[in-house]
Amino acid sequence: MEENKGYFYKIEIPRFGNMAIQLFDENNMRQLPDNERFRICNEILRNDNDESKRWDAVWLVGELAEDQKDENHLRNDVADLLEWVLRNDTNGVVKHEASFQIAARNLRHKINVLTDVALYDKSILSKHEAIEALGLMRAFEVEEKIKDALKDSSIDVRETAAFVLKRFERLREHGEYKPSAIL
Repeated sequence: MEENKGYFYKIEIPRFGNMAIQLFDENNMRQLPDNERFRICNEILRNDNDESKRWDAVWLVGELAEDQKDENHLRNDVADLLEWVLRNDTNGVVKHEASFQIAARNLRHKINVLTDVALYDKSILSKHEAIEALGLMRAFEVEEKIKDALKDSSIDVRETAAFVLKRFERLREHGEYKPSAIL
């Protein structure tokens, strides 16, 4: 039996007795008003133990920052929530996605947060993606700090830093990063 609960579907599976599971339905989330979608994603990110739901929530909230106009008040709220994820979530995959969303939405005022993650996070995956996000955004202003990652204990972090530094050299004269249809 399936019962729609807004952004979740509750499904009872007979072979498991009375047990019911909830499935996250991101398509229903996209139908919600932006403020409600943000509220729900914020709640999931701060309180849900399921990292797969938190990953989905990062993606869904990131989409709200796609509008580059200043009148998008949610854009700053989204950026702040993504920063919260980078500073507080315990899962490297979730933090990886937050770094990507910051870069994909060109949230340049969060470059300092990405730099902190790139250099000091305990997750190699988080460090890698933060460095890659800085490269995608052409964050030339932190090039010297990215060079510090060339000394990281992880080969993956060192390779990412070397890649980004080469990319900086190649793209230095090509202008500011403008998010494209990469999504």
